[in-house]
Amino acid sequence: MIGSLRGIVLDRMPGAGGAAELLVEINGGVGYRVTVTPAVLATVELAGPVFLHIHSHVREDAFVLYGFDTREERACFEALLGAHGVGPALAMAILAALAPHALQRAVACDDVDALTAVPGVGKKTAARLLIELKTRLDLPDLELVAVGAGGNGNGARAEVRAALAGLGYGPDEVRDIVHALPDDGSVEDLLKSALKQLAGAR
Repeated sequence: MIGSLRGIVLDRMPGAGGAAELLVEINGGVGYRVTVTPAVLATVELAGPVFLHIHSHVREDAFVLYGFDTREERACFEALLGAHGVGPALAMAILAALAPHALQRAVACDDVDALTAVPGVGKKTAARLLIELKTRLDLPDLELVAVGAGGNGNGARAEVRAALAGLGYGPDEVRDIVHALPDDGSVEDLLKSALKQLAGAR
């Protein structure tokens, strides 16, 4: 199984349903197609270097690679796959809408609304996922997550990046705006600032 990839981005292909695709060339000229979230897509540049944590998904008719920025994000993806009725497409859609810390907070707080905001997730599915993920996600600081503020630092920026990608902003716009955001601040404040800057740019 492939656990990670380091190489050069040959192509970026936006997709639907919370997933996009990269073509990553490694040493020797071999190119791997890797399915990623819009947030990951927004952080890479054509002909630029990339490192991804990989989940190798084997089906009878395909061998698909899913790439993530962090081990935590990959672990969340694998936890979602272990839940009843969740396939790779739905797991990617959930991670496109909820960064790992946001998913942890939703699970800790039994926040059904956070999950039903994901296309294809109804209230019954969301309620079942909240129960299953409590045992599948590695949440040593679950209580802290439950009472924590709306996120800050890199986590907040990642959530803002995912939200902007979900609103339809292009990878280049998202990357430039998120890079210009301050290091501190709540997700809500950073998102408002980003949207204001994007509105002014257009």
